[in-house]
Amino acid sequence: MSAEAKVKELGLVLPPAPPPGGVYRPIVITGNLLFLSGHGPVLPNGDMIRGKIGIDLDKEQGKEAARQVGLTMLSTLQTQLGSLNKIKRVVKVLGMVNCALDFEEHPFVINGCSELFADVWGEENGLGSRSAVGFGSLPGNISVEIEATFELNE
Repeated sequence: MSAEAKVKELGLVLPPAPPPGGVYRPIVITGNLLFLSGHGPVLPNGDMIRGKIGIDLDKEQGKEAARQVGLTMLSTLQTQLGSLNKIKRVVKVLGMVNCALDFEEHPFVINGCSELFADVWGEENGLGSRSAVGFGSLPGNISVEIEATFELNE
């Protein structure tokens, strides 16, 4: 099943693709690789999920925020490429968690995005290599920021 069909089957609601929040490009393509800039958890109404995991939000809410980042990333990919079907596979995900100093479950939080990508592209193509790290702050106090690299279909 194609990624576009899977998004429809799952009933996913993609938020609006956010405009760049600085001086950069949302995506850069070189060869058959697509580099997607860092994204935050944009809600369908355009608001962001904010707060520190382990203080303002618990780990389950953090995981939901990471899933929302994944949905935001899908929106940007669809907007920029015209179709999610142009993506062959996820290569690498870097998840950054805005969290309390003693919070240690960064991988659990970023699973929210990874599980979404596995649902959309299947486990073989939806799961790539990954890093999940904690940060003392993120822009605008967003709870999670994620960037990723994808391989494009030939």
